[in-house]
Amino acid sequence: MIEGVLWSIFAGLMLGLYALPEKFTKEFEFENTWGLFFMINTFIIPNIAAYFMVDNFGEILGAIPTNVLLGMGIASFLWGIGVMMWGKAINYIGLSLGFSLFIGTIILIGSLIPFMIDGIPELHVFGTIMVGILIVLIGVMSNGRAGILKQQESDKESEVKSDNMIKGIAIAVIGGLLATGFNYANTVGGGVIRDAVVANGNAEWVSAIVVMYIIYIFGGLSIATYFIYQLTKKSLWGNFVTSQLPRNTILTTVMGIFNFAASALFAYAAFRLGQNGGTVGYAIFNTVSVGVAIVGGLITKEWLEAPKQAKTSLYVGLSCMVLGITVIAFGNSLI
Repeated sequence: MIEGVLWSIFAGLMLGLYALPEKFTKEFEFENTWGLFFMINTFIIPNIAAYFMVDNFGEILGAIPTNVLLGMGIASFLWGIGVMMWGKAINYIGLSLGFSLFIGTIILIGSLIPFMIDGIPELHVFGTIMVGILIVLIGVMSNGRAGILKQQESDKESEVKSDNMIKGIAIAVIGGLLATGFNYANTVGGGVIRDAVVANGNAEWVSAIVVMYIIYIFGGLSIATYFIYQLTKKSLWGNFVTSQLPRNTILTTVMGIFNFAASALFAYAAFRLGQNGGTVGYAIFNTVSVGVAIVGGLITKEWLEAPKQAKTSLYVGLSCMVLGITVIAFGNSLI
């Protein structure tokens, strides 16, 4: 159990850090950087990983029942749409509120999905894990409040119109719901794929690569559609013709490796955590990634000029997230 918790934390650390190279790209707009990243992340890296790390990959895919593969494919496609909706929500309600609503929905609903599929554990285990998840949610919302207070102080004249607020909140929550397709696909396919992987002469941990291959390929289809549309609409294809392309490609490749590796480690951690691994691992994985992003902001002095009330809310949020993870891990140890 401890090993699974540690792998979940490490996966969350990687997810929280993967976007850092984006700050160093040059002569690219947002759509160029993230479009290139997602192309590498969802199509190139999964195929390279499967080719070099999975024996008898074709036989493994062929052994997956059609209904399982179809369910994973649809859920993964919806996950891709959800990720894109989060980006859209930020345009309406800002990063802090959009991020907290999106991640809050993912942690709450996504952590419950394995219970819906595999069944609810004993009441004392279920109750303890749920208390931990609720504490984490309080922390996420407190962090969102801190971000809103910080933004209000730095730009007191800007106001979000009520209709945009309602629209943005709806997009963030719906996007979060769709993004939980990631954990649904992992939960539905994990066991079946693990059996097929082992039967074809691979170690158990290799199943994490195969699970993420399916999720990323199908998710990449919806993400690619979105970025092709945006790049065309904004006439940004020409930005790829630049001397900075090799540099930017290297940076986005590093992002892709970290992102895919983080997801694969989560899948492995969920397996190591046992019966409730999908719930416990998913909550820890996402919570740590949020915490890393926040700590990164503190280290880079992003909060240096923030008002005292915002900092207090931020520290309360971080404390709740740490406490929540501890309670979740403890609940899983009660089995």
